[in-house]
Order: sequence, then structure tokens, then C-alpha cells
Amino acid sequence: MNPVWIILKRELHSYFATPVAYVFIVIFLILTGAFTFQIGGLYERGQADLIPFFTFHPWLYLFLVPALSMRLWAEERKTGTIELLMTLPVTMWQAVLGKFLAAWFFTGIALVLTFPLWITVNYLGDPDNGVILAAYIGSFMMAGGFLAIGACLSAVTRNQVIAFIITVTVCFLFLLAGYDLVLSAIQGWMPQPIVDAIASLSFLTHFSSIIKGVIDLRDLVYFGLIIVFFLIANAVVLDMKKAS
Repeated sequence: MNPVWIILKRELHSYFATPVAYVFIVIFLILTGAFTFQIGGLYERGQADLIPFFTFHPWLYLFLVPALSMRLWAEERKTGTIELLMTLPVTMWQAVLGKFLAAWFFTGIALVLTFPLWITVNYLGDPDNGVILAAYIGSFMMAGGFLAIGACLSAVTRNQVIAFIITVTVCFLFLLAGYDLVLSAIQGWMPQPIVDAIASLSFLTHFSSIIKGVIDLRDLVYFGLIIVFFLIANAVVLDMKKAS
């Protein structure tokens, strides 16, 4: 059997063997519902779409995903099970990929469980389901980006709380990169190409266009590159820790 698949199943089982999975899913569903109906005003808007639902996803992921990813490697290092994992007939890449895919798949489960909202807007009106599906895919890809960053930073420390704080900080920077306030603050002393490059790194910039129905392959490629880059960094960090 593929070692990646074995590690993926092992990690998924560990989620559901404790209350972690259920607490995460319940909190995610409660918050998405509250933000969509109470703050986003789904009914008051009078439009059959899920923009109020997806608009808050980056901010939900900012705190919920680091809470999920902080244990991926920090717990392994703290308990010493990482040494046992590395003695198994798996490569570093297989271990990194297996643990990441398990967390990503689990996040996907939580996202799929929001389907009643999709049913609700179809009951209330005639939404563009193609746009909604694209937004779900974009949200899933963005969650993968957050998770890849969190997995990499989880490998840096044995302390899960520190891993959580660092991940939230780094992900927050990735969100803020596209804000007009940030861009206007650096435009005066940085060349425009650098300002544009910083803006292009923003999760919000790429995700916002997807949820509005602008399906640009470059946005999906961006999240894919973020995932690949931080998974490579994750493997490099583990190799360095292993060597030391």
C-alpha cells in the first residue's frame, strides 16, 4: 500500500479518535452560519448567492486552520514519535505529503458539511451554481495554502501554542498584503513592480476574484504554488532538524 495513503489514514483516524475533529467541525459550521446570516445579512441582501458566506472564509481560516495545523509536527516532536515515524520505510516527502493531505481532506469534510447553505440559496432563488462551485474550489485551495504554511511552521517548534501564534501571524501578513491601506503605505518608497508583487501575494486578492465569478486559472495556480513551496520548506525544515 502507498505510504502516503497509510499516513493519511493514520492522521485522519487520530483526528476522529479525539474530540478535536468534532469540535473543529462544530465551531466551523456555527461560525460560518453566524457570519453568513447575522453579519453577512444573507436574507436582507435579497440576492440568491453565497458571497456573504465565502467573504468570511479567509478570516475563519486565519484562526481555525492554524489550530488544526499546529499539531501536525509540533506534537510529533514533543512526544518523540517523529523519530519513530522517520524509522519507518517512508521518505520525508511521503510523510510530509501524507500528513498535509490528511489535514486538507479533513478541512474539506468541514467545508462539504456547509452544503445546507447551498441548498438554502437554491430554495430562495436562482443562483449561479457554477460560481458557487468555483468559490467552493477556491475556498478549498485557500485552506490548502493556510495548511501548508501551518504545517511548515509546526515543524519549526515543539510547542503547539508557539506554532499557532507564528502561523496566525504569517497568514495574517499574506491576507494583509492586498489591502489598499498596506499598499498605499509602501507605494511612496518602493518601486511599483515590487508593490504589485506584494499585492499579488495576497490570499484575499486571489480569492475575492474567484467568489465574484471571475474564474482565472492564475488564481488557482497561485494557491497551488503556495502549497508546493511551503511543503518543500516543510521537508527542508524537518531535514535540518533531523540532521541537528
